[in-house]
Amino acid sequence: MPRRLFAAAPRLHRQRLLAAALGLAAACAWAQDAAPAAGAAASQPVRNSTLDAPLFYQLMIGELQLREGDPGAAYQVILDAARRSQDETLFRRAVEIALQARAGEEALSATRAWRAAVPTSQEALRTELQILSALNRLDQAADPLRALLLLAPASERSSLIAAVPRFLQRAADQAHGARLVEQVLTPYLEAPDTRVAAQVAIGRAWLAGGDPARALDLVRQAHAADPAAQGPVLLALELLPTRPEVEPIVVEYLARPQSEFGLRLLYARALTATQRYAEALRQMEIVTQQRPELAPPYLTLGALYLDLKQPVPGEKALRRYLELTAEQAPAPTPPADTAGDDEDVAAVPAQGRIQAWLMLASSAEQRGDYQAAEAWLALIDDPQRALEVQARRSTLLARQGRVDEARRLLQAVPERGPQDARSKLDAEASMLREVKRWQEAYEVTAQALQREPDDPELLYEQSMLADKLGRSDEMEQLLRRVIVLKPDNAHAYNALGYSLADRGERLPEARDLIARALELSPNDPFITDSLGWVEYRLGNRAEALRLLQRAYTSRPDAEIAAHLGEVLWAEGRQDEARRIWAEARARDAGNEVLAETLKRLKVTR
Repeated sequence: MPRRLFAAAPRLHRQRLLAAALGLAAACAWAQDAAPAAGAAASQPVRNSTLDAPLFYQLMIGELQLREGDPGAAYQVILDAARRSQDETLFRRAVEIALQARAGEEALSATRAWRAAVPTSQEALRTELQILSALNRLDQAADPLRALLLLAPASERSSLIAAVPRFLQRAADQAHGARLVEQVLTPYLEAPDTRVAAQVAIGRAWLAGGDPARALDLVRQAHAADPAAQGPVLLALELLPTRPEVEPIVVEYLARPQSEFGLRLLYARALTATQRYAEALRQMEIVTQQRPELAPPYLTLGALYLDLKQPVPGEKALRRYLELTAEQAPAPTPPADTAGDDEDVAAVPAQGRIQAWLMLASSAEQRGDYQAAEAWLALIDDPQRALEVQARRSTLLARQGRVDEARRLLQAVPERGPQDARSKLDAEASMLREVKRWQEAYEVTAQALQREPDDPELLYEQSMLADKLGRSDEMEQLLRRVIVLKPDNAHAYNALGYSLADRGERLPEARDLIARALELSPNDPFITDSLGWVEYRLGNRAEALRLLQRAYTSRPDAEIAAHLGEVLWAEGRQDEARRIWAEARARDAGNEVLAETLKRLKVTR
């Protein structure tokens, strides 16, 4: 619809006027005070409505114009009624009509008329700021922003300051928005009761505006001013993925006895996102100790334990999750040999319970208890997760040597759209990888690539399979294609750099590739491991040891343990190496890199 809404109102039929009048009282929420609450008429004096007959008729005309498909006429009529009555609900309605018609200029005009009629309306100011942001008119936003802050009671001003960046989040020029926020909030940096809120708000605006260094400086100032404040910690968590040097602020806050457990959950999520599972696990253990009655943390805790190859505590955490959520649905008979007599499992589960059952099935599968794994899968009756369930079943079959049957099971899953076809191929390739059928997995992924030849994820998967088949040149070609298509893909840089380092080829180039990956994904333990490995290959043992120890602390993975142990072995610290390898064997005895390392170094115990 064009910006200009104004048009002549069409002639309305009298019967439509009468029909609209029947529902008008509900539409005019501002007139609700005209009728006393039921049962209260005897105790309260009767208040006459300010809705007179001409205004009633005007509102009815406006709503009917809108119903007839003429928002321009409706806007004019309702805005005129708002000006006459100075009622905020009618101004709000005029703004809504303009916004629904995508007429930003008219919405802004109505909002400014609203401000003029009701100068103390915080809602009018908030609405004007949001519209100015959407129209990218930030040069006009300073005045309403200052007015909004001045209207706020002193007790609420800090909260409002913290929300300021959100008013401008739709602006196209976020750097301009950050300059505006800093300009308006600078006076509040002087007052002790608003200083921290202003520092955090300005920092968040600069983070959105593309200057994380400025945001980092401000969050440090805010935390130093009030170490117990939550605002700086929240901003630090937003910065953490790209500015790992902010992490001490989070750690220091969480060490306080009265720290907010919700922030610990966010920290655990940030650690998990960078695959620092061991550290995330420690945080989730604290959360479940602090709030043992909450179910969701146990689901995360169980997932972390299982990923770290600790099935016993992992299954215990997942069972606890199912116990805490059992009242949400009736309980069928639990799987034989996998659940206690008092355990509850839902027949028609929420998504969290389905996730728990899938993880329990996966854990049972890893233990070789295929009957228990199937029993957990049998509890899932959700058509939306049918492919996921069948994928797990296919892996169970494949692990028992029934690969052809497993493939037929997946291929028989109905397809509701093109994405389902892709998902089926992904599941089939994943199942084949699980049982080391590299060539067949390669062929299935190639089939998917015929449909989507420029899909970075498929190209990456194909590169890993090419590596398994000993086709290093093809792997490199595929990974370089991924980097061209998706230059911020840290895994592609890391995989290419690690493959070169592992073969002892072009080591300076390998280091540059891995360093770039670490820039894109700071603190990722697998990338840190790759960098440590290339430093070892370059002969820099001290630096290699430092990096590998850091990686292993964050993620005690068997492959990282293999590399760390080898560097310790080369340094003559053989007892430490044996200890690290023993820990890794206990968690993941079948790891190929670990087995190859021990065989090459002739370590038998």
